[in-house]
Amino acid sequence: MRTVGVKNESTIQEFVLEAFPAAQHLGGLLFLVHLLAYLASIMGNTVIILITWADHRLQTPMYVLLSTFSFCECCFITTVIPKLLSIFLSGRQTIPFPACLTQAFFFLFIGAGIFFLMAVMSLDRYLAICKPLHYASIMNLRVSFLLVFLCYSLSFIFFTGLMLKVSQLSFCGPNIISHFFCDLGSLIHLSCSDTSSVETYFFFVTSFVILLSLIVTITAYSNIVVTILRLPSAKERQKAFSTCSSHLIVLSLTYGSCVFIYVKPKQVDRLDSNKEAALVNTVVTPVLNPVIYTLRNKQVHQALRDTLSRVRLQK
Repeated sequence: MRTVGVKNESTIQEFVLEAFPAAQHLGGLLFLVHLLAYLASIMGNTVIILITWADHRLQTPMYVLLSTFSFCECCFITTVIPKLLSIFLSGRQTIPFPACLTQAFFFLFIGAGIFFLMAVMSLDRYLAICKPLHYASIMNLRVSFLLVFLCYSLSFIFFTGLMLKVSQLSFCGPNIISHFFCDLGSLIHLSCSDTSSVETYFFFVTSFVILLSLIVTITAYSNIVVTILRLPSAKERQKAFSTCSSHLIVLSLTYGSCVFIYVKPKQVDRLDSNKEAALVNTVVTPVLNPVIYTLRNKQVHQALRDTLSRVRLQK
């Protein structure tokens, strides 16, 4: 641990990420598994982005939101997985203090934006299914871009203030973060300053983001389910439920793991188990999302076939 003297204390210049000490002997295997998951997620989300902007039929609010969601997923996992891969490959677990703060900020900033975006996507589906006659007058490309901007503006405001508070804390040891990335809860726990106000701010901000988006999502999908139940055709009901159920699986995994990690007043509690829960959002759901959101989508399948046909013709 490298330190510099400040007011008879020592300020930590780097932290050690204690990822999965019990599985250090499996570094090569874990590297391969996480690399494949990372590449699968990046490729799947990139395909969604490319076909959305390549096919004019998909340039609608729903697909603009979906492609934005895919782009944010790529950014989100890139804040965490490359560093984890380097730990598995080289065994080097240290991270400088500025890089640690930067990683923690972008993880929370992009993550909160994704939660707000999921709520907006739920509202979009609610309007399309429950208010189809009013959908075109409420949702358009301009509104969808405005909503995306609002999602990330709120996220930036909330977490910039939080990170400014954290940057003012003193860290005098120990410097071991029991996580595979710079988790802010673990980081705050290592401070030798009074962290009560920062912990309270962190708890309220994360709880607000998660619970607000969760309430909006539950309300939207509850209304969607009621509308589906009223459909006259059993085949239409089955098809609608089949699509919604796959969406709800991903939403349940995402919200469940984040409520477990963040919606608790004391971040010291269950820090070790937070690592396993965080893997759900950084490895599992980013791989599932491209499949879930496009698996039963005939428009995406057709757009992908048309794009591949055009590529073959150009050759």
